[in-house]
Amino acid sequence: MPERPAAAPPALHDHAIENLRFIRDTMERAGAFTAVPGWGGVAMGLSALGAAALAPAPSAPRRWLAVWLADAAIAAAIGCVTMARKAQRSGSPVRRFAMAYTPPLAAGVVLTAVFARQGLVARLPGCWLLLYGTAVATGGAFSVRIVPLMGLCFMLLGAAAFALPAAWGGAMMAAGFGGLHIGFGLMIARRYGG
Repeated sequence: MPERPAAAPPALHDHAIENLRFIRDTMERAGAFTAVPGWGGVAMGLSALGAAALAPAPSAPRRWLAVWLADAAIAAAIGCVTMARKAQRSGSPVRRFAMAYTPPLAAGVVLTAVFARQGLVARLPGCWLLLYGTAVATGGAFSVRIVPLMGLCFMLLGAAAFALPAAWGGAMMAAGFGGLHIGFGLMIARRYGG
């Protein structure tokens, strides 16, 4: 019985095109993911607006600091829970985002203690907005474009808070941690899922 000829291997260019298609699809899926939870951002923004309403004027720095630190803990819990849920739904890891996001926040913790000891509590809004913006921008480098843009907006607001009179600090906190979180959170939720 005569042997059948072996099937010809796929042409090299067909194999290359298939690989390029796979790479392009993978990159498109990765570029469309954001670890940042949109609805979590909205909830964090609402929490910040509540803190802004409760926080006294800068003339009571200890109470002001206590209110905003409590809100930071609440916002961190909201962010962690909603980010974990979003990552679980999408199957995408958030490790790179967290690795880039954490160092600026750690710097903020250290500077908060320094500012408080030096009697500069009224200047913390600029520090917090600037460093939080840096955290979002660096973490967002591995995400969709809107995330680093949000970080840049926080950074600009932080710079403005340093330039403006200290009495404006509460309004800047409400505008940033409240308004920017809500606005960008709604855009992220609508365009990039939850």
